[in-house]
Amino acid sequence: MMEEKGYETMREEKLYFASDYQEGMADEILVRLQETNRTPTAGYGQDPYSESARTRIREAIGIPEAEIYFLSGGTQTNATVIDGLLRGYEGVIAADTGHIAMHEAGAIEFGGHKVLTVAGENGKIRADILAAWLKAFYQDGNHDHMVFPGMVYISQPTEYGTLYSLGELTELRGICDTYGLKLYVDGARLAYALASEENTVSLADLGRLCDVFYIGGTKCGAVIGEALVIAKPQLIPHFFTVIKQHGALLAKGRLAGVSFDTLFDGGLYERLGRRALRMADTLRKALVDQGWRFLFETSTNQIFLIIENGKYEKLQEDVVCSYWEPFDEKHTVIRLATSWATGEREIEQLIQIMKRLS
Repeated sequence: MMEEKGYETMREEKLYFASDYQEGMADEILVRLQETNRTPTAGYGQDPYSESARTRIREAIGIPEAEIYFLSGGTQTNATVIDGLLRGYEGVIAADTGHIAMHEAGAIEFGGHKVLTVAGENGKIRADILAAWLKAFYQDGNHDHMVFPGMVYISQPTEYGTLYSLGELTELRGICDTYGLKLYVDGARLAYALASEENTVSLADLGRLCDVFYIGGTKCGAVIGEALVIAKPQLIPHFFTVIKQHGALLAKGRLAGVSFDTLFDGGLYERLGRRALRMADTLRKALVDQGWRFLFETSTNQIFLIIENGKYEKLQEDVVCSYWEPFDEKHTVIRLATSWATGEREIEQLIQIMKRLS
């Protein structure tokens, strides 16, 4: 009876597991915004909170001279960085499942640069596949008539919640060096990568091996914004102006500044990531016990399930989740994502719903 009563209670409002940016912001950031709300500051990230955040991030990555910029969101950051790094005749290499290839509405092409896709494996670019692609490109006698590769884009974690190991990242760096390519890492969900027990790549490693990467805020507890790290100063000249041109510059830059200053004060960023992963691990274990099929294993906050179409329709009566892709005529792949704000009560409710469907 208690279980039935609980189920009836949760039917009054849907559970939200579609993504990790459905809640507002971490409580610590909300408090900080309230405390600083009436204090006037300069705009465009020139405020003391943003400068403090830059200092904390430089300390975390171990590069005192790194340039740190706060941009409005992930798509704007990707479009701005890629356009800033590439010449007009160059494109960016990405996995065929990469975010810029799938879920950014052609933002990179809109900016004048082609996304050059290579076959991904569980969301990742394998070093040998990248090397073979580049070798074939330069062996083609017509390559002067083609879009030249100018950089490699990956994300950590990937669009499928998988992780690059330190060894894999190092291999990609070596290939980029061989062919004179820039390496850019999209860290929209970086807090969840850093928190994973399987992760072997630190912030310092990213700073050492990447030309540019960003630390995700929007999906990791911030009110708004992403923190972009350019390891080598002046890699992109006048980058502040480039950000402005792309509509990615926040007039009230303090919103991102306060967010990241708080996230990097006392390890909050990592703690929020660990919270999301604890909830994901609890859910993942229960789904295994219930006999659900996974598209493949992941160790971050995203879980990809194969579900019968009829059960998927039933699930949507109680749960907001993400349609991902068709599996076959009778099954669909869906994504369940935990976030920095997911609580034990929501996880238990979802487990009970899934149990009834299994």
